[in-house]
Amino acid sequence: MSTQTTGTIAVLGATGQQGGAVVDALLDHKARVRALVRNPQSDRAQALAARGVELAAIRADDPASLAAALATVEGFYFMTPEANSLEEVEAEIRIGTALVDAAVEAGVPHVVFNSVFGADRESGVPHHDSKHWIEEHLGKSGLRATMVRPTAFMENFASVMAPSLEHGEIVLRLPLPEDVALKMISVRDIGRVAAALLLDTAEAPGGAVELVGDELTGPQIAAAFGARAGLPARYEALPLSVLPNDLDKVMFRQFAEAAEYPSDLAVVRSIEPATLDLVEWIRATGWTAPTNVAGS
Repeated sequence: MSTQTTGTIAVLGATGQQGGAVVDALLDHKARVRALVRNPQSDRAQALAARGVELAAIRADDPASLAAALATVEGFYFMTPEANSLEEVEAEIRIGTALVDAAVEAGVPHVVFNSVFGADRESGVPHHDSKHWIEEHLGKSGLRATMVRPTAFMENFASVMAPSLEHGEIVLRLPLPEDVALKMISVRDIGRVAAALLLDTAEAPGGAVELVGDELTGPQIAAAFGARAGLPARYEALPLSVLPNDLDKVMFRQFAEAAEYPSDLAVVRSIEPATLDLVEWIRATGWTAPTNVAGS
């Protein structure tokens, strides 16, 4: 393992969920952080500046601004916007390619790309395959690069995949067969793993790590929430047809297919020993059963 990085780390996506978690983890380690932002005057950018983060204005269509923002940094974390259509896939690939090329021009010693689980193979999921192509470009760039590939976010259970309370029972419904284990990771731990890699306090075997903090079936997930609430729980598997668009259907189909690939949770914990499993995440976030009683 190399000597711990002590120079400035550049972060693209610092005002978002995952990039923000990377910044949090880097600041916890007293690292110097430079956030690459489109609008330094935005409220979120200014909130970063108030925490001691350096701001660098960039434009994705301006290679000079990208290379200048990466000058003298020792590490660079970036992610690309999620693509929901063919046009957005093409735009995401252009942005990712430009960022990699800028890192080459700036001579960045280490790049960490926030990709997605399964991006080492083409899947037919637009926003997965776009990252696959960016990974390929990064691999050909000559840069020292590490891929972090998150799975489903545990945070989704606080929003779009939240369980409900129905007649005194915790109910979880997902368009996922009940015998399929969902691979998941907390956003906090995405940030912590990426920070450890950027600071060279850890390495990813083979230059990539699949970010899985836990993998549980629907009934097991429901039971975890029920145990926290002290209530009975049940799981209902829904058909993919309940999803509002084709992208979501393809994504959940991919979640199911991902279960066929083995996970090595020990690798993630070797990088971040405090990686949360779902029960720990439920406890850490202070989750409580919803107060509204559905169907009554």
